[in-house]
Amino acid sequence: MKRLLAAIALASASSAFAQMSPVGVWQSIDDKTNEAKSQIRVAESGGALNGRIEKLLRKDAKQDAVCDECTDDRKGKPLLGLEIIRGAKKAEGREVWEDGKILDPENGKTYTLRLTPIDGGKKLEVRGSVFGIGRTQTWVRVQ
Repeated sequence: MKRLLAAIALASASSAFAQMSPVGVWQSIDDKTNEAKSQIRVAESGGALNGRIEKLLRKDAKQDAVCDECTDDRKGKPLLGLEIIRGAKKAEGREVWEDGKILDPENGKTYTLRLTPIDGGKKLEVRGSVFGIGRTQTWVRVQ
């Protein structure tokens, strides 16, 4: 019985920890229209986070669209599967992931990235900036 209780406690603790991480599937929300834009899967590899578009959610979204505005290795690549987050790492002693880059496929620009789980990990503040000037979107956890 003690082992069962310990296992349940450990599973609950690890579940809570996992929720305070950006790792998972998120629904991005357009900060101008408040409409769902896409689903992004954020994964960890080698101590850094990356994120790819899994679904386009806008009513008028073309599912076969490519990143025409991109200027790097992503130019002409399909939006579905496109890596828009690269290299974010957990800040020491804080629940913040930073020093990565995020791509806005609508304009092809890349921004310095900061990810901060909020609301018990149910939401994610996604801050993109250039020289300290930028904007923050709040994404909602799907998984």
